Amino acid sequence: MRLFLFAVIVVTICISACATKPLPPVAIKIPDHSISYLKEVKPLLEKRCTVCHSCYNSPCQLKLDSFEGVDRGATKKAIYNSSRLKTMDPTRLFIDAGNTEEWRKKEFFSVTTNTAAEGLNDSIMIQLLAHKMKNPKSKGEYRPESEDLKCSANGSEVADYLEKHPNNGMPFGFPPLKEDEFNTVAGWLYQGAKGPTAPEQKMLETPKPADQIEIAKWDKFFNNPDPKYAMTARYIYEHLFLAHIRFGSNTNDFYELVRSKTPSGAAIDIIPTVRPFDDPETDKFYYRFRKIHSTIVQKTHMVYQLDDARMKRYNELFIEPQWLQKPFFVTFDSRIASNPFVVFEQIPPKSRYQFLLDSSQYMVMTFIHGPVCKGQIALNVIEEQFWVMFMDPDHDISVRFPGFLRLNANKLSMPIEKGSDMGLISAIKNEHKDKAIDFYKNRQEYNSAINYAGLGYDAIWKGNSPADAPLLTIYRHFDNASVHKGALGNLPKTVWIIDYPLFERIYYALVAGFDVYGTAGHQLALRLYMDRLRIEGESYFLDFMPQEKRTEMMASWYLNTKLEKISYSPSPFPAAISFATADPKREFIENVIGKHLNKECGIIIDKLNYMKAGESYPLIPDKFASDDDYMRGFRAITKPGTHFVSVVNNNNANLAYMRVRLKDGKDVVATFIVNRWHDNVAFLFGEEDRLHPEKDYLELVPGMIGSYPNMFFDVTQDDIPDFLKLINEFDGSDEQYARLAKYAINRSDDRFWDEYDWFQKRFMEDEPIHGGLLDLNRYYLKAM
Repeated sequence: MRLFLFAVIVVTICISACATKPLPPVAIKIPDHSISYLKEVKPLLEKRCTVCHSCYNSPCQLKLDSFEGVDRGATKKAIYNSSRLKTMDPTRLFIDAGNTEEWRKKEFFSVTTNTAAEGLNDSIMIQLLAHKMKNPKSKGEYRPESEDLKCSANGSEVADYLEKHPNNGMPFGFPPLKEDEFNTVAGWLYQGAKGPTAPEQKMLETPKPADQIEIAKWDKFFNNPDPKYAMTARYIYEHLFLAHIRFGSNTNDFYELVRSKTPSGAAIDIIPTVRPFDDPETDKFYYRFRKIHSTIVQKTHMVYQLDDARMKRYNELFIEPQWLQKPFFVTFDSRIASNPFVVFEQIPPKSRYQFLLDSSQYMVMTFIHGPVCKGQIALNVIEEQFWVMFMDPDHDISVRFPGFLRLNANKLSMPIEKGSDMGLISAIKNEHKDKAIDFYKNRQEYNSAINYAGLGYDAIWKGNSPADAPLLTIYRHFDNASVHKGALGNLPKTVWIIDYPLFERIYYALVAGFDVYGTAGHQLALRLYMDRLRIEGESYFLDFMPQEKRTEMMASWYLNTKLEKISYSPSPFPAAISFATADPKREFIENVIGKHLNKECGIIIDKLNYMKAGESYPLIPDKFASDDDYMRGFRAITKPGTHFVSVVNNNNANLAYMRVRLKDGKDVVATFIVNRWHDNVAFLFGEEDRLHPEKDYLELVPGMIGSYPNMFFDVTQDDIPDFLKLINEFDGSDEQYARLAKYAINRSDDRFWDEYDWFQKRFMEDEPIHGGLLDLNRYYLKAM
């Protein structure tokens, strides 16, 4: 026993002696005034730190988009863990802890605490920033979301990390702060890293008078005790819990709809359930609007307008119609709360579906643009670019015949009914996928009986008003995606048509019921379930195609796999449309856009990227003397197999912003999108084996789309011919990379922050309501 104790003491002494000594404290330029967090520090953190530290994918969970996040600090606990066997306690800022002490109990540590003597600072934040000032050049590759960052909790760990990674100071893989910027942050840290004053904090959290008027109006609607209003409020809340709500007052402040234990007039006491349909576990709760005072970041910014027109619409959809049953309260019992087809059965399906259609872009955006941030569940299950249309409510069998939903309610249950702690074995058994297949087959058979002559163009929802989005484009940018109103890009390989049961299940499976803190089994089950939902959407489009071509077309979307494996079930009814060409998909799309959709919705064919039947890609012009020459030049490089996209083909090169400096002094901005070819997206693993870089292609979209730019390009009008030629001929040689450096802003480039600031400013000018802070976590990883 004595020998054992002696060995333990020796090992302990050795570990203590071998531990890296903390870095010496940083000498601070003593500020000559009290530094304001709101006026001086927050703007700096936003443009240099929050650009990587926001949302769940913040390295070490260090969120710097609010003082509360700065004060909370960091943790070694990782949210994204593909092997997690037990659910993780949630760590949502503003929800799962109310003060610093509570966060410390959840194993978060301070990054701003200073223990050094007068005139010095040894906080974790200053050590990382100061190290970058002394070692400004970035070298190698930087992967902030997957890098082993250690999440240093003290000075010794910081020193050990920087000794092993001398070029990994902060900002991570980017140029250092300017001296005056550093001195501002350093001085603030030296003065105690204080947040907003009490009056400033009250100003941040208190709605403006115009919004208070709107909130009072909506509080009355959402908290009306009548069962009809209560069940309507519950349905709407479950679909808006992620929304950044903007009132008709036009204050440009945003709010979130929450459930609180306290009524209007009292401080909000949020009910911290993981899902919006979880039991609030209180006899009485209230829907409340909480002002968002953290920085608005683009990747989680999904705007939903509540104004007088919306109030009128809610009354038209939910309050005025007679319901299928006398309105009654429904339990939050977990056995049924996860199935909206059961919980909200009393509400007419037409009302529910039209509610989704009225905000189709917002609803689809939540699937793949929500705060999950990495989107690993929703995204490797979809193609790089596809278009989505919707079944017209008057032709949707679940709307016309609500009994169909009741008969299939069990088959419409989803993996989310199992909660967040599903085991891997249960996920692999995949009982809900089997139920989804059964529903799909039932739906196809029933649809055939009702529409025995087939479906025509009138079965596609055309939109009712200019604000409607009857056709959406979805771009996948590897592990994130963007959703856009209209037909962007060339004719996609696949098209979806979504009806009410499909729309609702995608939303509940991927948004309302998804838990980022759940087990690997929970997330795997949803990934496998989403496979089925994708196939449904594609299949419903093929139901409009000639009957003899449906299986052939589906097979072309699932190369190197047998259709039996995906349980494709083509409808037995014929096509109601008489096609005049051998390319029915193109003919259908062009007729829907050109002749069927409501013109007020503004859906048109993409003039730059869309290639008409028989049209060939142009060559890059020898001279650029007209707008048409520039159009042909940019169109030339969108040809599949363009050298640049074939050579630079990793998953960190999918989205780039381009600034063109025109001769007249103005600037034009556009987005390059790389669409990676997949033989199919039917399987969870082996995605690399289904890629073909020689089939990849570029698309160019005016303005800035997406949230995670991989590269910035800065090109003058005179240099466009050389730039286009370089992209078209790029071979990956050192010489070509040297030429590219003139236009591409590498992460180590001294121009980087000036370029970023320009693009961010331009983005907010173009999108003052829907724009937010761009994220740099996925900027091109190689520092050159």
